[in-house]
Amino acid sequence: MEVSGKVALVTGAGSGLGRATALRLAARGASVVAVDVRAQSLETLREHVPADRLLVREASVADAAQVGQAVDEALAHFGALHIAVNCAGVADAAKTVSSKGQPFALETWEKVIAINLTGTFNVIRLAAAAMARQALDEGGERGVIVNTSSGAAWQGQVGQAAYSASKAGVIGLTLPVARDLAEHGIRVVTIAPGLFDTGMVAGLPAQVTQSIVDRMVLFPRRLGQPDEFASLVQVIVENAYLNATTLDLDAGTRLSAR
Repeated sequence: MEVSGKVALVTGAGSGLGRATALRLAARGASVVAVDVRAQSLETLREHVPADRLLVREASVADAAQVGQAVDEALAHFGALHIAVNCAGVADAAKTVSSKGQPFALETWEKVIAINLTGTFNVIRLAAAAMARQALDEGGERGVIVNTSSGAAWQGQVGQAAYSASKAGVIGLTLPVARDLAEHGIRVVTIAPGLFDTGMVAGLPAQVTQSIVDRMVLFPRRLGQPDEFASLVQVIVENAYLNATTLDLDAGTRLSAR
């Protein structure tokens, strides 16, 4: 599917991987519906994307009504929806039982699962329903959905039970959802990024970050750049033979227990 002239909905578009993806798709000619739970974080996109090709919307991916409204507004404003990229996520961490003997707070578990897993599927189901109603494009497709998992899905560190479970769930839904949507001409692919230079690591001292890289990243020995993630999203959209799979984007990273 050609990116130029298409309409893309990107969640988590206010920062990190989502922001880089929104900017790259827009730079290649797509109209973008940028969604984030923090509306203010979306405003800087206006400096880089033409006003007639940008719609910013505050929404929680875990809220069916809010996501449904964002999809409806995409259709009303741009007339179609061809691409959906799920980048919204949280990484709240806690041990199953703390050093003081306290059990993992169930509300933390429910929050992480609600946003990372249920929220991803919420966007998938509503975006796919909209895509399925539109005509096939010149390449014989109706849509492409890209999800974000993590290397933590199978290499979860201490304190990452909820996060790892949510990201493993995203990998687990990729194949069955792709099978469900094949008859509608919609592809589904998941990216599992490794250690990236995003807000999740921005607060760490440089020496701590470098120590993590030296211990865990094979080559190139550095953090991934958000635009490298966005570049892979573009490849997935443009390569019609990519479907029903999860792609590692991690420079050979192997996470240690801590």
